[in-house]
Amino acid sequence: MKDVYITKIAKFLPNDPVGNDQIEERLGMINGKPSRSKHIVLRSNKIKTRYFAVDKNGVVTHNNAQLTEEAIRNLEDEGFSLEDAQLLSCGTSVPDHLLPSHAAMVHGLLKNGNMEINSASGVCCSGMSALKYGYMAIRSGQVQKAICTGSERSSAMTKSDMFEQEVAHLEELENNPIIAFDKDFLRWMLSDGAGAVLLENEPNGTGTISLKIEWIEGFSYAYEMEACMYAGGEKMEDGTLKPWSDYESGEWNQKSVFAIKQDVKLLGANILEKAADSLKKAYAKHNLDPNDIDYFLPHISSYFFKKGFYDEMKKSGIEIPLEKWFLNLEKVGNMGAASIYIMLEELMNSGDLKKGDRILLFVPESSRFSYIHTYLTVF
Repeated sequence: MKDVYITKIAKFLPNDPVGNDQIEERLGMINGKPSRSKHIVLRSNKIKTRYFAVDKNGVVTHNNAQLTEEAIRNLEDEGFSLEDAQLLSCGTSVPDHLLPSHAAMVHGLLKNGNMEINSASGVCCSGMSALKYGYMAIRSGQVQKAICTGSERSSAMTKSDMFEQEVAHLEELENNPIIAFDKDFLRWMLSDGAGAVLLENEPNGTGTISLKIEWIEGFSYAYEMEACMYAGGEKMEDGTLKPWSDYESGEWNQKSVFAIKQDVKLLGANILEKAADSLKKAYAKHNLDPNDIDYFLPHISSYFFKKGFYDEMKKSGIEIPLEKWFLNLEKVGNMGAASIYIMLEELMNSGDLKKGDRILLFVPESSRFSYIHTYLTVF
């Protein structure tokens, strides 16, 4: 089995950072009125700026595949050409199309020659699933160089025009035309962007650091949990999801079926407990404890969860001291599948890492409660 190294990492953040007072300028106001939940959510998540693939005039500047392409092109330098890659593995929550796959669309933009492609579905964990596919391909000797990505264009699902027909339908029914909190909530959390890594079977020989992937472990609790975050369907009273394909086409807009929704009560009651449980399982499997970690990069959607997660870990006897935590949520927002790439890119290029440092990546996914942990050593 071959060793696997992250030898390069890059990101692409579209347009200028968007402050809290500019969000509705970019995404638009629903029913022409400011959101009632905006300030409550922003006060909890403590995000100050984020990025949208939408310009100041509300015009879309990049689709998801284009964001991913830009991040990948930022990997190129005098030592690496895209034509050298043998595998492209891409993860995202919401691709631009039902088909072709996200990776196929990205490859079509790159035009870098024949290669294997893989698309990982899911939500936040899809970026790490894409990484694991590349990791296993190199580890098994199938390829020597692989590009793995995580990307999101959440703005496409949270712009005000996504909800216009639902508001109009509510007005026709003489109901209060206010979009439910489970839909409005995520408009103040999500951000657009992409990250990309180059995986190789040998470390950098240029004097720059590499990150050796020691292991990647995933855990799903879907066998016992109903869906918490979802799009392309509606949640029924019994907890099941009714898919978009079972609705009449006229209902898709009336019910904002394709908007991203979050069951916030289910989220708060379970996300931290399952997170600590999955981390404890990873610790046990690899005989790991907090002393074996120098940097902890947890993907959290809101600073609201930071203390709660630490307390939950402490209760389980696996807490990682807060001084080891590395976060950039307040600067870039929640980029879903791209978030962990954007965090790692900042840390890897910070100049703070030294050989022998050990890094634990933690990615939760609230869609139906999945978690992926990745352990790295600076080489």
